[in-house]
Order: sequence, then C-alpha cells, then structure tokens
Amino acid sequence: MSMRPTLLSLVLTGLAATAAAPAAQRPNIVWIFSDDHTQQAIGAYGSHLAKLNPTPNIDRIAKEGMRFDRCYVGNSICAPARATLLTGKHSHLHGKMDNRGGFNQDQQTFPKLLQKAGYHTVMIGKIHLPGKMQGFDYWEVLPGQGSYYQPTFITEEGRTQYTGYVADIITDRALDWLKTKRKDDKPFMLMVHHKATHRTWKAAPRHVGLFDDITIPEPPTLFDDFATRGVAAHQQDMSIAKTMRLAADLKVRKEEEKAEMRAKYAKQKGLPSGEIGAYYRMTEEHRQIWDTAYDPRNKAFFEANLKGDDLIRWKYQRYLKDYLRTAKSIDESVGAILDYLKDAGLEENTIVMYSSDQGFYLGEHGWFDKRFMYEESFRTPLLAKWPGTIKPGTANKDLVQNIDFAETFLDIAGAKIPEDMQGESLVPLLKGETPEDWRDSLYYHYYEYPAVHSVRKHEGVAMERYKLIRFYGQGVPNAEEFELYDLVDDPQELNNVYGEPKHAELITELKAKLKALRKKYAVPEAPAHGGAPRQG
Repeated sequence: MSMRPTLLSLVLTGLAATAAAPAAQRPNIVWIFSDDHTQQAIGAYGSHLAKLNPTPNIDRIAKEGMRFDRCYVGNSICAPARATLLTGKHSHLHGKMDNRGGFNQDQQTFPKLLQKAGYHTVMIGKIHLPGKMQGFDYWEVLPGQGSYYQPTFITEEGRTQYTGYVADIITDRALDWLKTKRKDDKPFMLMVHHKATHRTWKAAPRHVGLFDDITIPEPPTLFDDFATRGVAAHQQDMSIAKTMRLAADLKVRKEEEKAEMRAKYAKQKGLPSGEIGAYYRMTEEHRQIWDTAYDPRNKAFFEANLKGDDLIRWKYQRYLKDYLRTAKSIDESVGAILDYLKDAGLEENTIVMYSSDQGFYLGEHGWFDKRFMYEESFRTPLLAKWPGTIKPGTANKDLVQNIDFAETFLDIAGAKIPEDMQGESLVPLLKGETPEDWRDSLYYHYYEYPAVHSVRKHEGVAMERYKLIRFYGQGVPNAEEFELYDLVDDPQELNNVYGEPKHAELITELKAKLKALRKKYAVPEAPAHGGAPRQG
C-alpha cells in the first residue's frame, strides 16, 4: 500500500505542500555524501574500529539526531548509487546499471522538483555521473573521479584548478556558497559530496602520520576461506592478498622507481592524472611531508621480506590506516559545516544528513571494494539531525534504502512526491513513527560483469533476519547459484545454508518474495544465461 497520500501531513505543522509557503517555515537541507565510507569506519556505529575515535564530528550528527542501523543500497557501486540518489529509482529504471556508459540527465530528479518547489539547489564535489548538470542553481563538481591533490572543478563558467587537498577545497567552496551566495528569502538544498574515501586512499599531508604508532584491530574474517560459498566469493578479484597493489594502492615504491616517475612527469605538460600520478600532483612541500612519513616504513617493509599471512597483515595495516586518514578529512569537513550552521544561526532550521554511496570492505572476508550483497557493502551509513523534530541520540532499525532519499528530501520540502519514484519518505521514521505498512524486505541487483573485480551478476531479497542471493549468468556454474544467510545466527555471513533441507520452506517463501519485489519494482527478469534482460 502506498504511503504517499498521508506523508505530507507528517512533515511540519502548518507546512505548505507547495512553494507558496514562506522560506522560514521550510527547513534547509544539508546533505553530506562520501564515497565508499562504510559503517564500520564510523565511530557512532560501534564497530571494532570505534575505539580509534575515527569520526568525532560525524558522530555529533548521531548524538544530536538519529543513526539508521539498517540503511542499504540497491546496487553497491558508485555511479548507479548516485543516480538512485537523484531519481529515487532502482538502476533498471534510471538507466545507470553500472559504472560504464552514460546517464540520462534529462530525466526527472529530485533537485529539479525542489527547484520548482522554491528551493535553492546547490551541488559541490563529486557527482561521478556524465552529462551536463541539471537541476542545480549553483554547482561546482569534480570531473569523473577527481583528484586528491590540486583538483580541478567544473562550473558553468568552465574549469578551475585549486591548490590544496580535495576535501578541504570542497569544504571551502561549500562554506563560500553559504557565506556569499545563499539567498535569505529561499530555503536551500546544499549537497556536499566528497571524493574520499575512494581508492587509492591518499590523505591530506597533515594526516599522513595518523595511526602510525598503533595496530589497527583485524576483522575476524580477514582470513575467510569461503568454505560454504559459491563461485562468486571464490573467484572475485578484490582481495587484499592478490588484488591490492603495492605501489598504487599501498604507496610502496623504491627510491629508483620514484626517481623514474619524477623524470617521466617532468617531461609532461601540466599536472599528471591518474592515481599513480597523484603523488606528483602534490606541491614539493607536501611531497616532503609525504616522504618523511612513508619512506622509513617502506624501507622497513622491504627489509622484512614478508610472505603469506604476514604480508596480508602488513597490507591490511597500511590499507586501513590510509583509508581512515582520508576519512579524517571528511570528518573535519563535517565539523566545519556543523560549526558554521550553528554560528550563522542556521542550525535550528536545517536538517543535516550524512551518508555514503555504499558500504565497503575493510578487510572483512579478506577484501576491499564493494559490489556484493553481503552486509559490509550492501549497507551504508545514514545519520540525520533535525532540531525539534528528531529526538537526539536515537537509533532506527527499520529497513530503509537509498531509493528513499529523494522522496525524503521532497517530503521535508513539502513538495509532491511523484508516483513513479520507487522509495518512501523517511520523514515518519525521523519523527520516531514507523508506519504500520513499512516494508519488510529489500531488493538488490548488481549488474557489472565481466568487469573490474570480477564480481558476478546477482540479485536478491533481504529481510530482517534472512537474505537470499541469486548469482546468475556468465561465470556462474549452471548459470545460476543461490546462497542463503541467517543474519541472526550468522551475522558475518560465513555459513551459506541454502542446501540444508530444513530451510526448504523458507527458500520457497524467499523466492516468492523475490519474485514479488521484481514485480513491485518492474524489474526485467534476470535470465540465467546472462543475456539481455527480458520483461517478466
């Protein structure tokens, strides 16, 4: 049953459903979005990394508002997740099913609808969707993946290259808009999108020494052997052991290699692009800081000549420290924005939300990256503070998904939610009220194979306790393979119980639920042979 006819009455007492309402009665929205920043790396979620206090400012949002414990994505990969954010639809409808190819910017998006509702819409940072920006009154975005150092930004006027670190510049540009371009007579939707914590995890120079003198706790599944799982887990290419590159990912280079790269880039006009070239985009001062931090430890690494599990453990430590260092720049950005909103008198009428395009593996199952429907990459952080509406320090355990974000923004603004959007507004949940007909299941579909990291195509259904995953198509034995997990008895998803006879009835129910979700979301059937989808 659709909830939309009743949701508009739940927003704010007296809030108009059109742009005619005075700006003072409609809250501003600040949406802070990161790349690959997973729940495990946020202190408020209380993982094995929480004792490192990695995100004190992001944690402020949870302390002053609400933490969503079961927020998930519909397709755990960057560009499709961002398209879902804009459209409120699953990948098959907005057309961005994987990271390859284009995106139809002409289609309906929530920023266009917010503009019509009288909001000033602003986008600053990483969008990672090709095509001319639409729906924003003001925008400054990174081209593609963007650069960690001396990044270039695109605006309607052209390209501008800034000197400095990308998170700092995104923050400065966002604050500059708030201070100098904001219109007092209009509510605003400000989207601050960070490049971090995306691979290859290059930190701001001031952070390159963080965590050097501590040992990062290892996840219990670092040496997972995938004993009960199928071909997808066994044949992925996203392992710390084999896939992670010493030079590009872990910053391990001998002096002669660095000298060779310096000579190469010295002959090139302009700053180098690409992740290997990122080191050479730094200023000379910043390279000195970087070398002082990394060179002694790299020298010790070469001397140790590590093998086997010892090498994996060393790579895990370097990876996690670099990842958390880039996350520190996001956290500082969040703090700066929260402080400005308070100092400028905007805090009380502004909802601040923090999320990421998907989760990420921080060594769980021996992996990095995302893509799978397993919990670490399927779920994503979502934190929100809304003074006077959200009770501080609360946690929500309802099943929510990134198809809900666009509808939530529209509902907050008092704008009409189009019927063809596929999610539901989270406003009732933010107010501590779970509707009786709130969803009991989620649909997931990953499409990008063959491709980088070699994760097989799969779809699935997730419920409060159980999860059924169907891997299908090319690279899967007999073109179809199922996995079933009990998240209560097996929260780390180590034991695929699909083949156990005692679960036969449950499997039948979950397959029926999966079929019903396909119908609900108008999903073309995913054929076992892996060819073009057909409408079911």
